[in-house]
Formats: sequence, structure tokens, C-alpha cells
Amino acid sequence: MKNIDNSLTAKSAKVSQRAQSLISLRFVFALFAVTLTSCNEKKAEEPQEEEKSTTEVALTFSQAKTVGIETGFVEDRNLNKVIKANGYTTVPPQNSAEVSTLIGGTVKDIFVLEGTYVNKGKVLATIQNLEVIGMQEDYQSAVANVEYLQLEYNRQKTLSDENVNPRKTFQEVKAKLAAERARAQAAKNKLDALHVNTKGTASVVPIVSPINGYVGKINIAKGAFANTGVSLFEVVDNSQMHLDLNVYEKDLGSISIGQVIDFVLTNQSNKSIKGKIFGINKSFSNESKTVAVHAKIDPADAKGLIPGMYVSANINIVNATVPALPKDAVVKNADKYFVFVQEDEKAEEKHDHKEGEKEEVHEQEVHFKAIEVIPGTTDLGFTEVKFVNDISANAKIVTKGAFYLLSAMKGGGEHTH
Repeated sequence: MKNIDNSLTAKSAKVSQRAQSLISLRFVFALFAVTLTSCNEKKAEEPQEEEKSTTEVALTFSQAKTVGIETGFVEDRNLNKVIKANGYTTVPPQNSAEVSTLIGGTVKDIFVLEGTYVNKGKVLATIQNLEVIGMQEDYQSAVANVEYLQLEYNRQKTLSDENVNPRKTFQEVKAKLAAERARAQAAKNKLDALHVNTKGTASVVPIVSPINGYVGKINIAKGAFANTGVSLFEVVDNSQMHLDLNVYEKDLGSISIGQVIDFVLTNQSNKSIKGKIFGINKSFSNESKTVAVHAKIDPADAKGLIPGMYVSANINIVNATVPALPKDAVVKNADKYFVFVQEDEKAEEKHDHKEGEKEEVHEQEVHFKAIEVIPGTTDLGFTEVKFVNDISANAKIVTKGAFYLLSAMKGGGEHTH
């Protein structure tokens, strides 16, 4: 009986130990769950506490000095308002010639090279055609008949006046004389158009320049056959060079004859050349919805220019006094423009230090904030600015180093100690 009691006592002790272990395990799990929940809540709160504005940048004074940060104020500047336009150099139709021949023939000689300057009437080449001999013979025959008929006309007129011969005979001679004179004049006109001498029996036709200018492309070769109506030479007179600018419909109301333009050659140096508007087309150019505006170039400035050069031009509209900043103060981020304003000095941050830890020396910072603007005219190194939101009239604006601040802002704008 005693053994049974001892056995029951031992079993009861084991059950009690298991129950205590289970309770301890449940307590540990509960404590872990509370701790995990607390950590998650803390982590969720941390990004909000550490979130910083992406429009602000902080630099130490030494950093600002190293990168060359300079500040200034918005100024009222007298700037030219301009309309930007693209176009190309060209010459008037009367200053450009496509030289062809009125009669076909074999090219005998070529007397010029591309780029040669020629005067009006200069022989560029000669072609050979035997039909020219027949034209000269027709002319000379007609002239001889005119001389004979002129004598006959005089004789018949005298006889007619004296009533010796019938009046009809005189009228017939008169008609023949008129016909031969017309034939002789027609033959002469043909030879003159071909620049061929009426005397002689030469088969060579000269090709002459119709204007003063420079020989452009040469489209013939010696021994080749030159067809009528086909361009053999190009001759261009650059002394009357002007611009054809493409202006959009929305800007036409601001364009008028006499306005001054400044333009640069797109593929050449940045040297600025001046011109003056002398004509505005009254119809659109093709389907581009632009109108051609013509501007003269001073002949002294037109030297070295050739037709077809692409240009970028500013059409000066009017002088206006506008708020402006140095053009380097305005920077672009995505599709918006900004300037940086120096903010008022902030209280120096306090840092907690552990007991016995040596306190660090923290250099004072200067803070900058990006302010959105709408840029306008740029002239003489200054850009017109309109602020999206009002700012203080005495605001210090970064005039040098704005691009560095933009890069720092894109990188987070963070400053570490």
C-alpha cells in the first residue's frame, strides 16, 4: 500500500513540473510577440521622422565657399523681347541663274571651274551645231534680198508716180520687200539669242553667263551632248544675300517690316550677324503652318555666306524693363525651372554626448531652397524670371553655383557631420 502512495506522489510531481514548463513557454512567446509588434511600430514611424524635403540643400560655410556659391538679388533690367526663328540664307531670284542652251549640240570647250567669279556675258563654254551655219546663211540671204528689193522698190515707186507702170506692180515689190525684211530680222533674232555673230559661217555656239556671280555646279563635260532646257551651269550673285525665316502663326502679330534681327550660323561659329526685315509672306509655307519672313543682310556681313546655310535668329520685338537674374542662376530640373534662395540662418543643432565623450565641433551650415520660376527673355547675360509663388523682395538668390546645388538636391541634399 505504501508503494502505491509513493508512486502516485511521484506522478503528481511530474505533472506539476510539466504544467510549470508550459506556462513559462507561453509567457516567453507572449513577450516575443509584444517585442516584435513594438519594433514594427517603431520602424513604421522612423521613415516619417527622418523624411526630409527634397527642395532644400544644406552646406557648411566652407563647402559653399569651395564650390563658389554667390548670391544676389532680383534686378529690373532693360531686356530685348525676342521671337526665335530658324531659316536659311538665300538670294533673290534675279541673283541666281541656271544657264542652259537654246540649241542642242556637242560640248566643244569649257572655260571655267566651279567657284570662278564671272561677269555678265562671260563665255562659260562652247557647243557645236551645224544648224547654226544654216541660220547664218538664211540671214545673209535675207539681207541680200532686202538690198535688191529696196532698189526695185525705189524704181517701181518712181514709175508708179509717173504712171508709167501699173500700180499693182509697185504693190507687189513693196510686199516682197516687207517679207524679206521680216525674214532677215527673224534670222538675226535667232542668232542674237544664241550669241552667234551674224557674219561668217561658224558652227560654234557660246554659252554665256546672264549675270555677275560665282559659278556653282557644272553639269556638262567636254564631248558630251548638251540638250536644250537642261541646266549646264549655276551662277550665283551673293551680293544681295538675305534670310528666309520660318515664323509660327502665333508670333505673326508681333512681326513688322523694319525690325532688327540677330542671327548665327547653326553649323558655323557663334558670331552674331545683324539683319533687317524687309518682307513678310501672306501665305503659309507648305503644311508647316509657318510664314516666311525675309530679312536683308548688310553686304559687308554677307561675305563668306553661301545660299542654303541654316541659321538661328532672334527677332528683336521691343525693349522692356523686367525682373531678371544672371542666366546661370536659373537651372532646369525635368520640365521645370528653379532658382535657389538662401534661407535665414537656423539655430545650430544640439547633439547629445555620452558622459566622458569629447564634444565635437560642428561647423555652422547655410541652407538653400529651390523655388520654381518661369523664365522669359534672355539677353545680355540676364534672364527674365517670373516666380510661381511670391517671395521676399530682399531674398538672397544664388547667382553662381546653382547647378551644383541642383546636383546636391537630386542626390538627396543630405549633409552629414
